[in-house]
Amino acid sequence: MKKVYGTAADALDGLLFDGMFIAAGGFGLCGIPELLLSAIRDAGTKDLTFASNNAGVDDFGIGILLQTRQVKKMLSSYVGENDTFMQQYLSGELELEFNPQGTLAERMRAGGAGIPGFYTKTGVGTQIAEGKEHKDFDGETYVLERGIFADLSIVKAWKADDTGNLVFRKTARNFNPPAAMCGKVCVAEVEEIVPRGSLDPDSIHLPGIYVHRLIQGEHEKRIEKRTVKAA
Repeated sequence: MKKVYGTAADALDGLLFDGMFIAAGGFGLCGIPELLLSAIRDAGTKDLTFASNNAGVDDFGIGILLQTRQVKKMLSSYVGENDTFMQQYLSGELELEFNPQGTLAERMRAGGAGIPGFYTKTGVGTQIAEGKEHKDFDGETYVLERGIFADLSIVKAWKADDTGNLVFRKTARNFNPPAAMCGKVCVAEVEEIVPRGSLDPDSIHLPGIYVHRLIQGEHEKRIEKRTVKAA
């Protein structure tokens, strides 16, 4: 089965529809599937729900879809660097479901493993747990969290072979692996596609069975906050 496509738009062809649920990798500005997000913006797909650790910044990552008002709801852990997000949330334009980072990652991993729900102590006694089922185990209270099952996963990796085996570089190996697992279809963008058999099997972070489509492209290397020492 062909997995390598020429452009992000080609790789997303036939997958996008209004109101869909997308799981996206990335943490801060690291490991963001920027080419695929730009293609979604250009496609004009709207009323989107995103599960992602954060929403990028105003002009990068999911932030570009907030600017065009294509996002209806975010399942996120941190949204503090995005003024557009704040304005839309406070005005009631954007729905927000807060998730602790570990819970969000586990919800994605659970969905990829076919697990509909799990109990965790994280969030018990806070707003995170309001309206959710509680259960006691060995004298401790836990809250039920649901696995995430997305229509589409979009992720960013460092290297891949043409079968979709992925290698992530340093902290880009953040939410990308669990995000890739929980979608019905996973599209990955990578910096380099290498010959089949050239990747060390022990160095592969995500097996190609989870990846359905691939693109290779240039990626921007951003610094979220530049701090320099005074002379």
